[in-house]
Amino acid sequence: MWRSRIRVLSSSLLLVFSVSIITGCSTTIPKSALAMNPQTVEDRQLQTRRFDTTNEAEILSACAALLQDLGFVLDESETNLGLIAASKDRDATDAGQIIGSIAMAVLFGVATPVDDYQKIRASVVTRPVGGGINVRVTFQRVVWNTRGQVSRLERLDEPEMYEGFFEKLSKAVFLEAHEI
Repeated sequence: MWRSRIRVLSSSLLLVFSVSIITGCSTTIPKSALAMNPQTVEDRQLQTRRFDTTNEAEILSACAALLQDLGFVLDESETNLGLIAASKDRDATDAGQIIGSIAMAVLFGVATPVDDYQKIRASVVTRPVGGGINVRVTFQRVVWNTRGQVSRLERLDEPEMYEGFFEKLSKAVFLEAHEI
């Protein structure tokens, strides 16, 4: 009888201990994570353009065609939600990293991983607003090293990239609208 009570008590203590560890390890989202800051506004301005049309399907079609012209493969497309996700794989080797890795190997006998390949992702979201369509595009990249580990995960925020995208999209929308 005592053994069964001890077993029940120890099981209960183990459960309480496990739950307290799990809840103690949980993290909450910091309040500042959801706050808008001046950089967020600048980023949105860089990533968003307004097109004076109400034909969202035409805009999405032009975005999909442009992404494909830029070498992206369409991963997902949900026209009812105004969403396109695309990606492309590229080489990420850097001569400077390779030289550094060779130097480390020669000097210290340590093999260091270098960037190997990357996946560049593009996300397009459209939203009808006041007689027009807002188009927002974002670019990110994930870089894997020679050990197969993610070495970098970053947002690409060069203004030239976004300006070039929207310049080409404007031309594509014009061609779509005039069925050229």
